[in-house]
Amino acid sequence: MNSPARKPERQDELLDYRLSLRLGPVHARQRLGIEREAEAKVFGRDRSSFHLENLTSAPGFIRFCLRISGLLGRGQANSRRLDTAHNYFHLPDLPASFEGFRILHLTDLHVDMDEANLQSVIRKISPLDYDLCVLTGDYRKQTWGPVEAALEGMARLRDAIKGPAYAVLGNHDSVRMVPALEDMGYALLMNEMVPIERSGEHLYLAGVDDPHFYKVHNLHRAGDDIPPGGISLLLSHSPEIWREASHAGYDMFLCGHTHGGQICLPGGIPLTLDADCPRHLGRGYWRANGMQGYTSPGAGTSVVNVRLNCPPEVTIHTLSRGPSQ
Repeated sequence: MNSPARKPERQDELLDYRLSLRLGPVHARQRLGIEREAEAKVFGRDRSSFHLENLTSAPGFIRFCLRISGLLGRGQANSRRLDTAHNYFHLPDLPASFEGFRILHLTDLHVDMDEANLQSVIRKISPLDYDLCVLTGDYRKQTWGPVEAALEGMARLRDAIKGPAYAVLGNHDSVRMVPALEDMGYALLMNEMVPIERSGEHLYLAGVDDPHFYKVHNLHRAGDDIPPGGISLLLSHSPEIWREASHAGYDMFLCGHTHGGQICLPGGIPLTLDADCPRHLGRGYWRANGMQGYTSPGAGTSVVNVRLNCPPEVTIHTLSRGPSQ
């Protein structure tokens, strides 16, 4: 008879096997190995690095500071009041059948962080009209630990998303989430590309694994099969690979990660973006070496469920061959 301890071991072995088949053995080993090493740092076995989001006492300390300053309640209310932002990408060589194509962009949802925020996201996207949904990472509250609560929230969100949904992972997400997310109907792009077809014409959608912490992105593998002259859109969790992506020839770049600062000074000036990139790439529309990009401040919150001078958003990107509106 199998011992109770053997069952979790077999589940882990099955997951490792499935990930190896899905991602390739090297990518799967690398991602899982870094995750296990990172969790060791969180739990104090390695104190050689520091990240605020990994400090288990940080949420309580920040919440205490906001409470005594009188900003906690207002910040929580702000975090649940989402905007629908509209962005236009001007692409003169866009195939005619993609004129007016609309993409719903969701990012940094942290669905297990705050139930009220998740409900707000679902209510916000339900009446929207779009052709495709993309998600650019950070679905889990923590950067470590269990994934079940995040997966439950992502299943509820998937029910609210109309049509295809393509996603990449962020630095908060475990690669252990991939099989369950794909079983729900999310198409994960793990350094991969998929052609989107419309009336015999194509838009090439590529996505890379997290480039911020795990650094397991591979722009070449994601883009090598995009034909010359093909209009391409790259999904990345973070804007930090903007330079490599622009020189690789991608036309558009969608990302998140920065939260726009989340807690900002008046005027929306971020205290920190937690990203190794120029500050003008930290939020909204930008251009680099002919590539157009957009960094969404995200729909959720990290560390504490508070936003100040930085409203959360869901974004509708509209593609057009004509001038930006």
